[in-house]
Amino acid sequence: MKKKLSNLFLSASFIFCMIALFAFVAPQDQKVAGAWTIPATNKAMKNPTKDSDKAASVNVGKMLYTKHCKSCHGGLGLGDGPKASSMKTKIGSFKDAKFQGQTDGEIYYQTFVGRDEMTGFDKKIAENEDRWAIVNFVRTLK
Repeated sequence: MKKKLSNLFLSASFIFCMIALFAFVAPQDQKVAGAWTIPATNKAMKNPTKDSDKAASVNVGKMLYTKHCKSCHGGLGLGDGPKASSMKTKIGSFKDAKFQGQTDGEIYYQTFVGRDEMTGFDKKIAENEDRWAIVNFVRTLK
């Protein structure tokens, strides 16, 4: 009986170790995304949110981000959400200076037009004010 329990424990330990190992190895197989091609008209888009409305917009953006974006991008925008490791492409960080150096229009385009695994959210988030709210929230994740 003790031998059976010992073998069961060893087998369970081995399986647990293999699962833990693959959890850390799998994300390393992700490819780095190529540069986005964003039309000049989108790059030049101006954020219509007035400074006096920014705080309220950020709050709405946070709520929408939590619902639609957090599962991949993570709570702090580090690209470490629960779905991130299952993606073929590594998800970048919103804290990255290169990301934050983009125009609001570029971030808008990436979010609502999308490409590849980053599907566009133009149909899920139809209201323009809500779209800009997400852009405004993402800007706070510096």
